[in-house]
Amino acid sequence: MKADDVRAMSNDELTEQLDVFRKEIFNLRFQRANGQLENTARVRQVRRDIARINTVLGERHRKAS
Repeated sequence: MKADDVRAMSNDELTEQLDVFRKEIFNLRFQRANGQLENTARVRQVRRDIARINTVLGERHRKAS
């Protein structure tokens, strides 16, 4: 997910996507602990996507204040 894509989404869509990514990162961590994780790069991608969403939400929150 690119930063431009994130900025194009509404706040409701971003929070919904954030929940999806948090569930996914939980499942990926669980798979890694059990030795069942095949795509290890996905963990990094999801972490960065979560950070992008949090950054945009923070910017919007500060701008609204």
